[in-house]
Amino acid sequence: MSDDQDKDSKTESPTEKKLSDAVEKGNTPFSREVTMFASTIAIYIFIVFFLPQGFVAIAETLKDIFEQPEAWRLETSTDVVALIMLVFAKAGTLLIPFFVLLIVFGIGSSVLQNLPTPVLDRIQPKMNRISPIAGFKRIYGVQGLVEFSKALFKILIVSAIIVLTLWNDYYASLDSMFSDPLTIFSVMSGDLNQIMIVILISTCIIAVADFFWTRHHWYTELRMTKQEVKEELKQSQGDPIVRARLRSIARDRARRRMITSVPRATLVIANPTHFAVALRYVREEGDAPTVVAKGQDLVALKIREIAEENGIPVFEDPPLARSMFAQVSVDSVIPPVFYKAVAELIHRIYATQPNTKRMT
Repeated sequence: MSDDQDKDSKTESPTEKKLSDAVEKGNTPFSREVTMFASTIAIYIFIVFFLPQGFVAIAETLKDIFEQPEAWRLETSTDVVALIMLVFAKAGTLLIPFFVLLIVFGIGSSVLQNLPTPVLDRIQPKMNRISPIAGFKRIYGVQGLVEFSKALFKILIVSAIIVLTLWNDYYASLDSMFSDPLTIFSVMSGDLNQIMIVILISTCIIAVADFFWTRHHWYTELRMTKQEVKEELKQSQGDPIVRARLRSIARDRARRRMITSVPRATLVIANPTHFAVALRYVREEGDAPTVVAKGQDLVALKIREIAEENGIPVFEDPPLARSMFAQVSVDSVIPPVFYKAVAELIHRIYATQPNTKRMT
């Protein structure tokens, strides 16, 4: 019951970290049916390109043995071993390409699904692997039912194919038993070819369906609860409360640095109490005024207070103050659109205080 409730609570998609951690631990989607389909392709290639010639070679060898028994001396154990080794050599020549194809296609299908990575955690002994309860859940769970359905489908399809193929060639197969051995192999090769084509189509359908099912099931199993998402976010980015506190401290420090720059300003443009922008203009420092401080509400009042204490002119121009507060950041030169308005204010300062020259 608790497992069902836990699965029902996993409503969130897995994060990138959850997916990458699963891959690092060896928990990757893997379809056995894709490997089975690759093996079926290998078997079909063997039947088409290697089996006819191999059958012919073995048939000729057996024909020589049974038609000319006097040519084979079986007087000692050495003669018997030599005859057996000859038969096994012919069979080995036929079977070596078969095993090579199976190995190559099997490894290739596994590598194409997931790159091989050594994971020691997968080979460590775990109690749940020998637990009867866990085994019962694996057998009779959703995954077990899916595996049973695939196995049943394959058995039914393969059985039906074999029956239909042999039924159509029933009399031909019986006749070939009393003919030349090469004829027997030819008939068997034709029947195998028909069977393998239909099996290839069937396994291809199962492999495609299982490929997407395994990835969907893997992704579903990695779904997370809302609490798990929050905990992972805390681990990766830190506690939101701490981060908010750090941002607040950073803003306070930046605000204090900005307030200490107000005494260096040439003038302050205000919107009587809501906005204040402190500008510094010295010809030797630059061609345009620079914003050394700006603030809103209480910060704006503090800027005005410091400006008045230091004898810095304060001009009340609400539209200009609001525009500059919104468009110009601290320690930035004002845009050309404000040149004319600010130049008029600076001109008023120099007109009333012709000998004043604000410098650091």
